[in-house]
Amino acid sequence: MCGQKLGTVLATNLLWMVFAASEDLKIEVGPSSRVAAHIGGSIKLTCTVTGCEAPTFSWRTQIDSPLGAKMHTQGTKSTLTMDPVGFENEHSYLCMAACGSKKVERGILVELYSFPRDPEIEMSGPLILGSPVTVTCKVPKVYPSERLEMEFWKEGSHHPEKLHEIVEDAEGNLETKGLKMVFTPTMEDMGKSLTCEAKLPMDELEFEPKERRTTQILQVNIVPKNTIISITPSNTVQEGDSVTMTCSSEGLPPPQIFWSKKRDSEDPLPLSENATLTLVGMRKEDSGTYVCEAKNQFGKSRKEVEVTVVKPLTVEISPGPKIVAQIGDSLALTCTTVGCEAPFISWRTQIDSPIAGKAHNEGTKSTLIMNPVGLKNDHFYLCTASCGDKKVEKGVQVELYSFPRDPEIEMSGPLILGSPVTVTCKVPKVYPSERLEMEFWKEGSHHPVELHEIVEKAEGNLETKGLKMVFTPTMEDMGKSLTCEAKLPIDEMEFEPKERRTTQILQVKVPPKDTRLLAFPSDSVKEGDAVTISCTSADIPKSQIILRKKTEMGDRELEPTDGIYNIHAAQLEDAGLYECESKNEGGSEVRSLILDVKVPPRNTTISIHPSRTVLEGENVTITCTTFSHPPAVIVLKKVDVDNEVTMCSKNGTFTLYHVTPDDTGLYIIDVSNEVGNDSGQIEISVMEIPKYFSPQLLALYCLSSLVIPAVGMVIYFARKANHKGSYSLVDALKSKV
Repeated sequence: MCGQKLGTVLATNLLWMVFAASEDLKIEVGPSSRVAAHIGGSIKLTCTVTGCEAPTFSWRTQIDSPLGAKMHTQGTKSTLTMDPVGFENEHSYLCMAACGSKKVERGILVELYSFPRDPEIEMSGPLILGSPVTVTCKVPKVYPSERLEMEFWKEGSHHPEKLHEIVEDAEGNLETKGLKMVFTPTMEDMGKSLTCEAKLPMDELEFEPKERRTTQILQVNIVPKNTIISITPSNTVQEGDSVTMTCSSEGLPPPQIFWSKKRDSEDPLPLSENATLTLVGMRKEDSGTYVCEAKNQFGKSRKEVEVTVVKPLTVEISPGPKIVAQIGDSLALTCTTVGCEAPFISWRTQIDSPIAGKAHNEGTKSTLIMNPVGLKNDHFYLCTASCGDKKVEKGVQVELYSFPRDPEIEMSGPLILGSPVTVTCKVPKVYPSERLEMEFWKEGSHHPVELHEIVEKAEGNLETKGLKMVFTPTMEDMGKSLTCEAKLPIDEMEFEPKERRTTQILQVKVPPKDTRLLAFPSDSVKEGDAVTISCTSADIPKSQIILRKKTEMGDRELEPTDGIYNIHAAQLEDAGLYECESKNEGGSEVRSLILDVKVPPRNTTISIHPSRTVLEGENVTITCTTFSHPPAVIVLKKVDVDNEVTMCSKNGTFTLYHVTPDDTGLYIIDVSNEVGNDSGQIEISVMEIPKYFSPQLLALYCLSSLVIPAVGMVIYFARKANHKGSYSLVDALKSKV
């Protein structure tokens, strides 16, 4: 058929070439008159005309089937593009060009093939030594598949393997063809090659490649085998000893080793993934079956070994073998016996001194308790265990120290500005005290302060050691630090801490100053006036203000608000000595003032002795009492235009000696001090005695002189005093003053 197509195309082309030559219109096609196109690829057919500037092009297949391509014309050239190439493009394509009445035509034969990839070698599984494997070589999507030639061989195979052809459908008329073989890998196959070669010998078509080859190197794998275990020192070990087990196995790739221990009714206990398993400090419960399992991805192999742990008679002391204990703490040493169910356990010191502790035995354990630890416990202790004829002993060294607390900074008193203070840093209960190292410094001190060592005895041989300094605080010291550092550098003993430090921030106190105690408006006021007593102070830190009033019954503390105490209406009892104390941690300052409350005269009373009506020649005493502050001045005046008499008295007592009728009259008493006054009046009647009268007349006269005035005065004073039973000059005579 291909020959018939080719003859037809050649005859047609020849006719058109003759016609075109006669007309001088020429046509050329490309890339050639016969083209090989790869199925799934792309190809362009070109048609070029000479002898015409604007030809008209058309394309068709020789049997007038669909083109299956896209045409593009530009000038004297037309291109037919097939993308992708498919079976519908296997035709003889004709390109026709027309120029006016002239026409030319030429054909191109498109033949198809498919040989897209190298052969593909596949295996049914990994190559495992001694296990048959099926190996397949496939050439995908071949066309025309009947032309495909294949070879498949294993390098160095003296006995060619039996090959089987396989054919699989692909897209359209494409086929996947191949060969397969079955062989059993041996160690001789390691590194050898499998080669698959495919050829598409279409000599009448030009394309590359027409031959493809794939080679694969054989990697033969080996399932783990010949697994063995070696054990050192032996399968039977004493408790506390170590045992080393090593597992090896052959395999490719090299197998990984997994160790485990069998457990009753449980999954094995995983132990290690190393070839060597070392078990240290073996115990009775470590006895059992240990399993080594060698694995790679192609299989596994396992081996078991039985290990037996036996218990020797041993003694262990914990903690040990050397223990550092702080004096004053408690310490427990535990001695444990292994390898005997009922041992006899005892304690002693290496020099056979008293053990200075209490031992408690229980089963296979004995505990020696030292509480509290003292210098007497500084020994090497031995624990002895006996079991039948066996006897073992173990010792522990107990070393002592004492460094229980951080340094303690003490001051002889508060830090007061300008007042020297002694500061001491002590490290209590140190042992061994001769190893103690101390430093004591004040921050920012340009002139190092002189330090003095101090040593104080404590309990037993313990000592309290320290340093002290004396300095005078300044304001520059405020907020600075005092630091005391102590070290007990005993390198041969392990304990913490070996260094302790205490830092204290300086708080300098400033005593109160410029304390002022004032009374406003004055420290001398009139009764009923308002008074404010104020106490202020300038100090750091802020002072506490304490305000007191001194009384005969003792000090009475007042309750000021912000140092201010208000008296809304001053009374005489508010008068007295007031004291203000400004106090802080730096000291105190006291100020005082005297408040004087002045009271005008009041509650004034007047009394006359023997009576307001007297006989000539008698003495009359007038007594005036009043209450006032300051004391009032009392003045007695006789109201008489012709004969005025004025008398002053400090104690309010006036005496008229040997009165005469001329003393009869109205007397005014004036009571006053600087803040007020009071006054009153009284009448005195002096009766003249006749020169001649009998004793009976005299008696009657005297009686009448007493009774009549008395009755009158009672009525008068009863009215004036409102029947109060007493006489008050202020109340009775107020209307006359």
